[in-house]
Amino acid sequence: MTRQIFVNLPIKDMVRSQAFFRSLGFDFNPQFTNDQGACMVIADNIFAMLLVEPFFQGFTKKKIVDAHQGTEVLVCLSCESREQVDELVAKALAAGGRAPMDKQDHGFMYGHGFEDLDGHQWELVWMNPEAAPPQA
Repeated sequence: MTRQIFVNLPIKDMVRSQAFFRSLGFDFNPQFTNDQGACMVIADNIFAMLLVEPFFQGFTKKKIVDAHQGTEVLVCLSCESREQVDELVAKALAAGGRAPMDKQDHGFMYGHGFEDLDGHQWELVWMNPEAAPPQA
């Protein structure tokens, strides 16, 4: 069996969160989506589980972090090009997200990112390993 990853994120509003991520081009697996959780398909084996806060709280005894105030995780997604990085950030901003950091261009690596409606920070990166500096 191929290993999969499910990043679980607490959200406040299921309808708004799904609309936000759909506007970025992501879809949801209806088999694992209801009013408490939505399985966002990122790639064949990568998923983000958007869980409304009361449901998310059932999986931990710890306090849920307000991602607008603190950072609990940085979700980083690879992109196929610099242009795709910029396109996804533009779509996120148009859908109500914000860009917490400036673009970073290191030649072999280009990145930018956005905060979703719940403040979770998504980093987008394009890398050209052939242009990376040699390891010492």
